[in-house]
Parts: sequence; structure tokens; C-alpha cells
Amino acid sequence: MRTNLITPEGLEALTTELDYLWREYRPEITGKVAWAASLGDRSENADYKENKRLLRSIDSRIRFLRKRIEAVKVVEYSPVQEGKVFFGAWVEVESEHSEVKVFRIVGPDEIYQRKDYISIDAPMARALIKKEVDDEAIVKTPEGEKSWFINKISYQPLVGEK
Repeated sequence: MRTNLITPEGLEALTTELDYLWREYRPEITGKVAWAASLGDRSENADYKENKRLLRSIDSRIRFLRKRIEAVKVVEYSPVQEGKVFFGAWVEVESEHSEVKVFRIVGPDEIYQRKDYISIDAPMARALIKKEVDDEAIVKTPEGEKSWFINKISYQPLVGEK
């Protein structure tokens, strides 16, 4: 099950995508479908078939985005969060083998365009919630339990991040 939490930036990205699809991309493809249909025989018309398929895909995404935007709960930053890992935090962790990872804990809708974001539903995020700097988090993985230590927590991007 997906968590219905999202950062303000994540909601803005979904809203921007919906606006683009509805106001720009869909009308463009609808125009192409109408043009291809005007050529006559649709059974042999690759332009018509491909753009009609694309239009169905766009409509499906628009329906998904509208439902998702209604369902999500925006989580704003609160000063009470400082010093502990909560939703929206940038975290730097280090393994017992000195492997360092830096990421932000966000909603599941936000992770697809960024390699430095992880879902609140991920085992790593779940293990880190409410922990503080220098705390150890035990993460259950398919290979077994792994230990990570928290080096930094911030609600602004850490140095070197966007």
C-alpha cells in the first residue's frame, strides 16, 4: 500500500504535470488524431493508430493524477522536526563498511525523477524515522539486517545537493 503523503514540491510537480498534459500535450495529440482521421481509411493509418494509443495513455495519466492529487496529504516542514528524521528530511547515513548515502525521505509519487529521493515506504526510511544524529538504524533487507549510522539530518538540501 502506498502512503498518501507528499511534500509541497511533490504536489507542485504533480500539478504541473497534470496542467501540461491537459492544456498542452493532449490538445496537440488530439489535433494529430483529427488530422490523421481526416485522411480516410483508419485501418491502415499508422499515424492515426499511434496517436490514438498515445491519447489513451495521456487520458489514463490525467485520470490517475486527478485522483492522486485529491488523495495526497501535503506534509509541511515544522520546526518541531529539527534534530530528528521525519518525512521530508535530507539524511546522510553511513554503513559499518563506510559506505555513505545521502537522500531525502519523500512520498512514493516523488521518487521517480530523482536518484537522491527514497519513499517513506522504503525499509531504510522506516528504520530511520524518529532517529537522531549518531543513532544506529537497523534496516531489514533481502540479504539480512544491515546497520546504518546517521551522520546528518537537515530539512534543507545537504551540501552538494540540489
